[in-house]
Amino acid sequence: MGRFARWAGVAAAAALLATGCSGGSSGGPSGGGEGVERSGGAGPATRDAKALPASLTSQQLDWRRCKATGDFSPPGNDWRCATLKTPLDWSKPDGETIDLALIRTKARGGDRIGSLLFDFGGPGLTGVGTLPAYAATASLLRERYDLVSWDPRGVGASEGVRCRGDKEVQAAESVDATPDTPAEERAYLQDATDFARGCEKDAGKLLAHVSTTDTARDMDLMRQVLGDDRLYYFGISYGTQLGGVYAHLFPHRVGRLVLDAAVDPSADAVGHRKNQARGFQRALDNYLKSTGQDPARGTRRIADLLERIDAKPLPTFSGRKLTQVLAFTGIVYPLYRQDSWPSLTSALRTAEQGDGSELLALADGYNERDPSGHYGLLPQSQRVISCLDDRQRPTLAQAKGLLPEFERISPVFGPFLGWDAAGWCHDWPVAGQFATPEVSAPGAAPVLVVGNTGDPATPYEGARKMADELGKGVGVELTWEGQGHTAYGNGSDCVDSTVNAYLLKGTVPKDGKVCAQGR
Repeated sequence: MGRFARWAGVAAAAALLATGCSGGSSGGPSGGGEGVERSGGAGPATRDAKALPASLTSQQLDWRRCKATGDFSPPGNDWRCATLKTPLDWSKPDGETIDLALIRTKARGGDRIGSLLFDFGGPGLTGVGTLPAYAATASLLRERYDLVSWDPRGVGASEGVRCRGDKEVQAAESVDATPDTPAEERAYLQDATDFARGCEKDAGKLLAHVSTTDTARDMDLMRQVLGDDRLYYFGISYGTQLGGVYAHLFPHRVGRLVLDAAVDPSADAVGHRKNQARGFQRALDNYLKSTGQDPARGTRRIADLLERIDAKPLPTFSGRKLTQVLAFTGIVYPLYRQDSWPSLTSALRTAEQGDGSELLALADGYNERDPSGHYGLLPQSQRVISCLDDRQRPTLAQAKGLLPEFERISPVFGPFLGWDAAGWCHDWPVAGQFATPEVSAPGAAPVLVVGNTGDPATPYEGARKMADELGKGVGVELTWEGQGHTAYGNGSDCVDSTVNAYLLKGTVPKDGKVCAQGR
């Protein structure tokens, strides 16, 4: 979705999951002192990893108490952090290495299966900061798995990229994301160029090595060093694309993979934006119906409000102005969770009364802005990774030609996503790698793909596409007739029990199983 919620799981999930825990935009590397544990040793090498030097495959992870760094606060005593060395450039495994920050809590039960790796999406969401908050949701899985996550390359404590400082991020919030004049178009593209130059300056040669494929290869090294013959993995949102790419690269190393809130691997960059325009509009319609409003009339009312804010930003209690892009972000944020819908009702009401404070607070939550004016790195990491993945780079003229279709899909979300197609990776210094990711995995064990019919950011249709592209006998679809982003842990006993049975017992449900709303 570009700058707003590209694959989701993004800032909305980060803020919701990390509340009151160890979250933040950067993970914590291992600390010194007490509680040292060691694990590792090479598991059987995959066909792709046979050429890796023993210095990588046989490295021993030095698990220590996590220490505070930047925005990261150490979690409780059950958690340990470590550092994994991995090649900067996977085409040169004997060359320069980078460090990846890992976090783990060990299995509680005696019948341990292995390590269960989690990727929470974004791309760019810190696993080190998020897993401790998510552990309560996955508590049953901890009976038989060590729960493990990491900051992917270019994220948080794993060589995290910072393209802009806090003042520059705040200044960019005043750039019109739906330009109406040639001058606004130039400012919009110049802002994209400035962002790209900042990334290039900060990341250097790393900028060309933060792709989904790079991270999938990191995962297989992680699997070997953790001592597992097969990969056990739980991918959420963008993490489903990562899991699909892993399955394609290493089909015979697939153990049990859950892909929750699956993205559509058959859609290119523009196609994803169209999918998300439909998904968020569907969620908005559902929200409006829940408040007794006619969806068409309510949508038009919100679109009109955004147009008024574009012409004249609203004042807020903090003294900052609510710009159109901030108002839009404040509308997107609560659509990720149904229990956040009341906050959207209140924020829209106060905005229509001329006060933008509540929408601004929602936007700040999404953008990871704290009261001191400090911004998290997730939106920046997200853009860095996705622009390396995406080969498709529409020009300004091409994006403008797409606008009528985007606006027909959604008068609220369409204009922003249509313009975003041109601005997101404009003037990017590194070429994109693919139009669509390859996820076919012939010969792999069954992969459980979960879709939610009311999901705004990874629309439900993507789950079937993911299951089909994984291949016959590999992709197994599970549907939940629910609302909000993701399915597992969102209130469905049917979904949770099905996923738990698959991960804990290896029980594969019938392809196409449906968990009805309220179950």
